Amino acid sequence: MISHAAGLPLTLTQNLPSLTRSTCFRNDCLASLFRRPLDRVNVLGEEEAEGHTGCVNALSWAHDGELLLSGGDDTTVRIWRMDSTVSDAEYPFVCCAVIHTGHRANIFNARMLPHSSRIATVAGDKQILVFDIGEVHGPSARGCEGRYSETPTHTLRCHEDRVKRIVTEDSPDVFLTVSEDGTVRQHDLRTSHACRTGCPAPLVQVDFELTSLAMSPLTPYQFVVAGDSAYGYLFDRRHLQTTSSQPSSVFSTDLTTCVRRFGRPEPADDADSRPRRQHITGARMSSHAGDEVHVLPFHAYSGDVVYRYSALGESEEEKGTPTIMPIQKYAGARNVDTVKDVNFLGPSDEYVTVGSDDGNFFVWNKENGNLHGIYEGDGSVVNVIEGHPHLPLLAVSGIDTTVKLFAPTDEESEFSRMDNAEAIIERNQRSRSIRSIRSVDMAALMQLYEAGQVRVSVDGDSDVIPCRNQ
Repeated sequence: MISHAAGLPLTLTQNLPSLTRSTCFRNDCLASLFRRPLDRVNVLGEEEAEGHTGCVNALSWAHDGELLLSGGDDTTVRIWRMDSTVSDAEYPFVCCAVIHTGHRANIFNARMLPHSSRIATVAGDKQILVFDIGEVHGPSARGCEGRYSETPTHTLRCHEDRVKRIVTEDSPDVFLTVSEDGTVRQHDLRTSHACRTGCPAPLVQVDFELTSLAMSPLTPYQFVVAGDSAYGYLFDRRHLQTTSSQPSSVFSTDLTTCVRRFGRPEPADDADSRPRRQHITGARMSSHAGDEVHVLPFHAYSGDVVYRYSALGESEEEKGTPTIMPIQKYAGARNVDTVKDVNFLGPSDEYVTVGSDDGNFFVWNKENGNLHGIYEGDGSVVNVIEGHPHLPLLAVSGIDTTVKLFAPTDEESEFSRMDNAEAIIERNQRSRSIRSIRSVDMAALMQLYEAGQVRVSVDGDSDVIPCRNQ
């Protein structure tokens, strides 16, 4: 007896590839490619008509991978699309449109809103702008300048300081932003309000600057924030605040609750008790970690080590908000000069990557922390690395006005620096040590100044008055 399903015999339906099977095959292929070294396959914006005129601070792929957005100090957002009729490069991305946003300060982030043709941008002018680019076609007769309205459909002024990051939900209307005013806000474009007087209450409000915001599509009700604090904080929108167990510097609204803090162990040999600045410049939540959420804060004060955490890990505190310690660390890069993002790579987030002040970007094996690759990604500093959602392709940017694309190669990599890895890491460590001494001295000087123990002379030199108790 033959059973039928969807009009096909059982013997035939058994041989049809399932979505799970095809997805596993795709992931296996991508994983095998990412085990190879990377090499540079294209440089976007080398031609004056296409490129930015300042640092490129923002990179973002559309969810379907068709478009790449770049934004930066020139306050423009450039839209790149693959077009083999214009370029013969291996990955022939060309600029198909430019948005002259009207921001009055550097753009820090730009994102496509899912299931729409909208782009949201945030910048140092405290504003959030939303544009609808409609159908973006290839380059027009004017070159990179696409034809559409550059007037924003929405202008939001809810934040009181520079706005640093955007995270999107699975919605064309709803997204979150984080600002140096210490707040995380949710925006819904379906509802209007008068900014400053009628802005909805923030999801999070803290008494220190926030610069990083991350969310996983697996747990969209949770998000991580980080900034001018020694900790990263995991908030959960399913939990309403009912107790006063939050850290003293974290103020919950009635919309969310801090459920985890991500810390780091104090160095065993750190006998120096002088004050030092503690902050985190980047955080990321895994998109492929199942029930376990991994967070990657970048602690610029702790030897520039990237840490990985599990939100399900054991807490070291019995009372208050649980503090989670790292389960892995990744060392070698240098983070002093600029704010950098940290990211995952691979179809199942098998690798961790971050930019460095030496113009390179580093790639580590996520599980064991082993260095997988060092690549020259910028003439000065690499700040942003974004992996394509479906292809084995990375977009890299920093101080240069161009965007570099990297992909796996089965040949010798021209831009790999692994042959010089030991010297690069040693040089980065040496530079960190020098900066650490300067930072500690400055922090100590500031404390003495605030205590009235520093006098400033007319010519600007500072003299520390000896402590009477010494």
